[in-house]
Amino acid sequence: MRIALDAMGGDHAPKEIVEGALMALDLYPDTEKIFLVGKEEEIQKHLGKEHKKIEIIHASEVIEMDDHPALAYRRKKDASITVAAKMVKEGKADALVSAGNTGGQMTASLFVFGRIKGISRPAIATVLPSLEGHMLLVDAGANADAGVENLEQFALMGSIYAKNILKKETPRVALINIGSEKTKGNELTIKAYEALEKMETIHFIGNIEGREIPEGHADVMVADGFVGNVVLKLMEGMGKSLSTMLKREISGSLKAKIGALLMKDALLGFKKRLDYAEIGGAPLLGVDGISIICHGSSDRVAIHNAIRVAIECKKQNYIGEIKEIISRN
Repeated sequence: MRIALDAMGGDHAPKEIVEGALMALDLYPDTEKIFLVGKEEEIQKHLGKEHKKIEIIHASEVIEMDDHPALAYRRKKDASITVAAKMVKEGKADALVSAGNTGGQMTASLFVFGRIKGISRPAIATVLPSLEGHMLLVDAGANADAGVENLEQFALMGSIYAKNILKKETPRVALINIGSEKTKGNELTIKAYEALEKMETIHFIGNIEGREIPEGHADVMVADGFVGNVVLKLMEGMGKSLSTMLKREISGSLKAKIGALLMKDALLGFKKRLDYAEIGGAPLLGVDGISIICHGSSDRVAIHNAIRVAIECKKQNYIGEIKEIISRN
């Protein structure tokens, strides 16, 4: 397994990206090579000694977080994320991983890899925690506007990914809506419900309301990118807020501090379940190549977990299954 890792992407690049790559090599022996793509001199400062499984690929430019994705892609031909994507396209690497500009990664993946034949638009699939384990949100922000056909394809791709990567035998697919009845919602969700209900390639269970999402009633939740991104950011914010409130309550009295000490393992487990770094990264479904999108503030733990996700994606060949099912419909 060979990973093209955008070493310049993210708030803590390149230091945490390099450290994440080194962690991945220690933890995942199947990793044949990690290519650190970016400004060689800056990367080398944090890499130190040579590693036989790490190779630096120099790229002179970076698509910054505040750059316009499409414009930057056209103007910065030697951007680290574009160079990494081209390595995958040319067969020099098996997957692209980046914590850089999400729009830039989407643009590079779309133009370099191309879409899977029959897929109208790619979608970001983000794994979220719930009371029943992990669940998948598709789309988490790639398409602010989407049509019924797009939601059908998001549901199909999400179901295949959940089965192969999250090990859900028969993934329960739900449509995020404002009510449980099939007649609730706006024009898009009403029509999408009717379409999803007729699909034989997924196990559709109906609508899921916002309050039900953390309970884990579904394995795959489908929405346009606008709604999906609001759900994602709300859950991220709630996780941080709950942790902060808990810390404040604990620090408020000696009795609470003693209780927290006794519950240390349980509290650490709780924190780990809410930590995006443990998830690693979100695949961009629908492009003809493995592209793992990481949180902009990813640290070494998040990066090595993203590499784990990329390795699993390659092993399970979910892209091949999407192609097969799409070609039959």
